[in-house]
Amino acid sequence: MGHYLSEMLNPEPIDSSNKKSKEEMEEKEFELRMYFFVPYNLSPIQQAIQAGHAAVEYAYQFGKTKIFKDFANNWKTWIILNGGTTNERRNIEKGVAFGTLNQIGDELLEHKIQFSYFKEPDLNDALTALCFIVDERVFNYDDYPDFVNWLLNIKMYESAKEEAQKNNPELWVRLRLYPDLQQEMFPEYYEEWKVFMGGEKNVFLRELLRDKRLA
Repeated sequence: MGHYLSEMLNPEPIDSSNKKSKEEMEEKEFELRMYFFVPYNLSPIQQAIQAGHAAVEYAYQFGKTKIFKDFANNWKTWIILNGGTTNERRNIEKGVAFGTLNQIGDELLEHKIQFSYFKEPDLNDALTALCFIVDERVFNYDDYPDFVNWLLNIKMYESAKEEAQKNNPELWVRLRLYPDLQQEMFPEYYEEWKVFMGGEKNVFLRELLRDKRLA
């Protein structure tokens, strides 16, 4: 995990294939939250302390960025989630970390998400917290629904929606269960929805945070 900070000093901006939509999104003031993942087996107070360490590290690394200034000035909401286990050992064949918290760190790095982390010296330098900021398109399901709900409730007229659900109700259940099917059946709409969501990174973050429990 020691390579994370050096690789994240110059994070890429949110991607979008629609320039006009991107400009409109940048002009809108989105609600921001700072999310943390911590190990399951620390006490609540230790989980909060480790999250605090990661937050300080985030401020040190990214304190001058627009998103951090916006978060610190206007929002300040922290969400601490259960990240499971911490273990840097890796599967020899696949190279996958044994610890689920470490796996989350790998995923954040792979998707070029701006994040910080902390390793606790008193726990043999074990990874004890991950920290990143997201905007409301990731966690606000009412205004920014999942693809299937967006397709039904925003893109379709009421009559078309009722007809589609009536004629093939199983299809919509399958679409919710199998995200790959969404892209396969509605590629153009799916790309439009990704722009609506703020790009590939926000789609990834929504899936990462989905159904995660509080620490």
